[in-house]
Amino acid sequence: MNPIAEKIYEIGIVPVIAFNSVDEALPLCKALADGGLPAAEVTFRTACAEECIKLIHKEMPEMLLGAGTVLTIDQADRAIDAGASFVVAPGFDPAVTKHVIERGCVAMPGTSTAGEMQQAMNLGCEAIKFFPAEANGGVAMLKNIGAALKSAKWMCTGGVNAKNVNDYLNYDQIIAVGGTWMCKNDVIKAKDWDKITAMCKEAVDTMLGLRLVHIGINTENEDEAKATANALASLLNMKVTPGNSSIFVGNKEFEIMKKPGRGKNGHIAIGCNNVDRAIYHLSRRGVKFDLESKGVKDGKTMSCYMADEIGGFAIHLVKA
Repeated sequence: MNPIAEKIYEIGIVPVIAFNSVDEALPLCKALADGGLPAAEVTFRTACAEECIKLIHKEMPEMLLGAGTVLTIDQADRAIDAGASFVVAPGFDPAVTKHVIERGCVAMPGTSTAGEMQQAMNLGCEAIKFFPAEANGGVAMLKNIGAALKSAKWMCTGGVNAKNVNDYLNYDQIIAVGGTWMCKNDVIKAKDWDKITAMCKEAVDTMLGLRLVHIGINTENEDEAKATANALASLLNMKVTPGNSSIFVGNKEFEIMKKPGRGKNGHIAIGCNNVDRAIYHLSRRGVKFDLESKGVKDGKTMSCYMADEIGGFAIHLVKA
């Protein structure tokens, strides 16, 4: 993917902002970044949008900035010159879309039909906006279209919220969603930046879906593994399921290794909805990863170990 599209995919949720004044720009973007979402689609619906993008780009270069509701070539030029890395429109205008691409910027025109999507892709759009998503059939609609447009990648906005965000992001061809639920206009007007940070953290946690999958316990040999598995099974009244290199107990809550594996005592598997996104967001929290340990299947990252052990256990993320 294009580096900007790749970054959008890793972040996963792009807050859509309609600024009321330039004074809101920096504190709001700091609140977003502190909450784990260093991205914003600044809509051109308000007069201060261009100046907000320019200020954020200068003072917070780490923010991934897009311009939204871009309707004309003039608006596109102003947005790009101000520092926008991607340009989003509510509809598909071939002339505007082509101009944005020619300027070396990522264009995400709004589409709602397979015909519009196909035209946008043929113009060179790597990612397309699906808008308004819920009103146009949501994920079910895109799954039908995606069966034919297998190379299409979408960012979905319009009706996406905390309750359905993972319905969208769990479909591989959707690279991100845009939304306002973590930074509603009344909260922005109240300048309640702490609330926005908290809502962003909650949105990221919901998107990642981190949960314990299983605990792996190292043993020296197969006999010791059998004894450990049987002891756990007897204690907890769980079934034992032998495997090639390990023995599972229960519904795979415990994995007893037949020989020492990674980690002094074993490993802990943490499930997540998307390993790439979890690596990105946990890295921003200071977690280090052994990227050479990535397990990839059919081009998708399925697992990755953290660099450090905790309590003698190696920790790895797994797609679950």
